[in-house]
Amino acid sequence: MNFKEKRVVITGASSGIGLALAREFARLGAKVAMGARSGEKLETLARELDPSGERTAWVVTDVTKESDCKKLIETAAERFGGVDILICNAGISMRAIFEEVDLSVLHRLMDVNFWGTVNCAKYALPYLLESHGSIVGVSSVAGIHGLPGRTGYSASKFAMCGFLETLRIENLKKGLHVMIACPGFTASNVRFSALTAHGENQGESPRDEGKMMSAEEVARRIIRGVARKKRTVLMEFDGRATTFIKKFAPGLLDRLFYKHMAKEPDSPFK
Repeated sequence: MNFKEKRVVITGASSGIGLALAREFARLGAKVAMGARSGEKLETLARELDPSGERTAWVVTDVTKESDCKKLIETAAERFGGVDILICNAGISMRAIFEEVDLSVLHRLMDVNFWGTVNCAKYALPYLLESHGSIVGVSSVAGIHGLPGRTGYSASKFAMCGFLETLRIENLKKGLHVMIACPGFTASNVRFSALTAHGENQGESPRDEGKMMSAEEVARRIIRGVARKKRTVLMEFDGRATTFIKKFAPGLLDRLFYKHMAKEPDSPFK
């Protein structure tokens, strides 16, 4: 797939996977509309990608607000004449067991990860149907099998996957491509901003960043998946193994996930 002149909308574009996606799409010749909560970061990124300002657009976007999502999509459509690719990447994580977590944390996860996807998809869909375009949800291995200590994260990613799969089926004969990308643990800001049991940012990642896939590599694999019109992109061995074991030995997978998460520093699991 030639991405030159393709019109791409990316949420959560100011850091991590979203930032890497914006840079890679721009390098491939696409026109990029970016949404995130930090206008300052978006403005700096837009100048970096295209000093002329002709091939980029940005909108301060809180994806939990329907009006912000509508403005982002409409800005892209007005500036570029439509939308070819929507990447719903904005997301937050958490780290707390359900027994101890405030329910407000789970509501926040659902608002950002699930409703943020729904809000953007609602307003992008007419343009994507017109262009026979692609909608991509950046999910997680936690959207394939429940991840202990991340109840809200897994629930929101499962919800995202169910929504996107249904959207694919509803538009089966209309030329819409729907892809679910499932990175494993990625070296990005999402863990530093992960919410604790009471809703504060955890601040320090409990995992070794050096052993994780980079955001740039995740972005390249997502873009390759869009080019190949894939349904699902599993990024690494963990994702493929999770899918395989879940089919044949889900109880074993429960124990493996528990053991894996118990190795984290200060893990509530022993």
